[in-house]
Amino acid sequence: MKTNLNENEWRVKLGDKAFHVMRKGGTEAPFTGLYTDSFEEGDYHCKACGTLLFKSTHKFHSGCGWPAFDTAEAGAISYLRDTSFGMIRVETRCSNCDSHLGHIFEDGPKETTGKRYCINSICLEFKPKS
Repeated sequence: MKTNLNENEWRVKLGDKAFHVMRKGGTEAPFTGLYTDSFEEGDYHCKACGTLLFKSTHKFHSGCGWPAFDTAEAGAISYLRDTSFGMIRVETRCSNCDSHLGHIFEDGPKETTGKRYCINSICLEFKPKS
């Protein structure tokens, strides 16, 4: 899929809300996203380019207000230091199209990876298991 779009092409493809989050590093309000409390079996893909990012088997209820995963698909995510809002965090981006997805934290389930990928629902396209 073509991912070297200009700003206007991204805005048309994604719509204003997803464009704000995915291309401008915004966030959706907590507890408002489509996939926050969804636990259907399937795969979560990047809304911008279709790259497989997460499997539902790695999704968990964190109570943070956004979909949470303890593991990403190998090579699907790139990580950047984020010092916005006076905090030091690790931003997650789609490795294929460089779209902002959310952040990763070290407070996930201890019995698995200990990671919590906190991802904006608007960045995801869910494909149910068939």
